[in-house]
Amino acid sequence: MIEQNVSLKPYNTFGLNAQAKLMARVNSVAALQEVLADVKLKKEERFILGGGSNLLLTKDIDGLVIKNELAGIEVVNETPEHFFIKSGAGVVWHELVLHCIANGYAGIENLSLIPGNVGAAPMQNIGAYGVELKDVFHSLEAVEMATGNVESFSASDCEFGYRESVFKRKLKGQFIISSVTLKLNKKPNFNTSYGAIEEELQRLGISSPSIKTVSQAVINIRQSKLPDPKVLGNSGSFFKNPVVPTSQYEELQAKHPNIPGYPAGDETKLAAGWLIEQCGWKGKVVGNTGSHAKQALVLVNYGNATGVEIFKLSEQIMSSVYDAFGVRLEREVNVY
Repeated sequence: MIEQNVSLKPYNTFGLNAQAKLMARVNSVAALQEVLADVKLKKEERFILGGGSNLLLTKDIDGLVIKNELAGIEVVNETPEHFFIKSGAGVVWHELVLHCIANGYAGIENLSLIPGNVGAAPMQNIGAYGVELKDVFHSLEAVEMATGNVESFSASDCEFGYRESVFKRKLKGQFIISSVTLKLNKKPNFNTSYGAIEEELQRLGISSPSIKTVSQAVINIRQSKLPDPKVLGNSGSFFKNPVVPTSQYEELQAKHPNIPGYPAGDETKLAAGWLIEQCGWKGKVVGNTGSHAKQALVLVNYGNATGVEIFKLSEQIMSSVYDAFGVRLEREVNVY
C-alpha cells in the first residue's frame, strides 16, 4: 500500500519535521521489486529510508520514500573458525549486535549501540573503537532500482573506505541493499586498546573480558558521551575525522602540541571533535540547535530546529575549523 503525505519526523533521529509525498514500506525483496516495477510510480523521485540515523532532511521529499523494513537473521554457513550471519537490511543494527552476542558470534561487539539499520552499515562502512564493518564483512545483496534485479557484492566490490563505500559514490542511488552477510568469529579476538574500553572494563571489575562485557563497556562509554536520539534529536557523529598528510599534522603539532593524531596508513587521522572544541563550539547553543556539551562532534536538535538551521550551523563550524587549522571537515551525514 502506498501512503500519501507522510510526516518523516518519526523516521529520522534528528526529529526533523519533513513531509514525504508518498511512502511505501517493503518487508520482502518481492515487495520491493513490485514497487520498483509499478508503472504509476516510475516518474516519482525515489528516496531510500532505513533507520534515518545518518540523515539531515533540509526539505520535504516530493516523491516516493521507500522504507526498507526487510527483516530476519540467520546462520547461512559455518566453518571450524567462523559463523556466516545473514541479516535483513531493515534490522536495527544494535539488535543484530545483541543477537550475535547472545549466540556467541564474535567480532561486532565494539560496534554496539551504533544507531541505524543493517542496510546502512556497509554504505557507511560504520566503525567504532578500532573496528570497522569491512573487518567482518563477507557479502551483501542489493536490488538494482532500474531493473529490480538482485545482485551480490563482495568486499572488494563495495570499495570500502573511511565511512565510504561504492554505494556513496559511483553507485549512489542505483541500488537498495536487501541483506548483509557477516563473517564472525567462533573464538573472540578482543580489541580493547582503543578509546576507554580497557579503563571501563577495569571500572566494571572485569579482568577476563567476554564479547558481552566488551559490548557493555562500549555501551557505557557511548551513553556517557552521546545523547539518546529519543531524548535529544541527533545523528551521532555529524562530521568525519579528517585524514591529512602526516607532514601537515606535524606542522599543526608544532603550533598546537596537544592536537591528537592517529596513524592512518601513510597519513594521519585527526579528531574532528577536538578541532571543533578548540574553536569554541562545544556546548554552544545557536537558535534551536548546537554542538553537544559532552561531544562537540554531535550536532543536536533542541526541539524545533529545521534541517536548514542545522546545515547552516555545520557550515559555520566547518568554516571556523578551516580558518583556525587549515583543515576541511567533511559531513558524515547524508544531506537531502
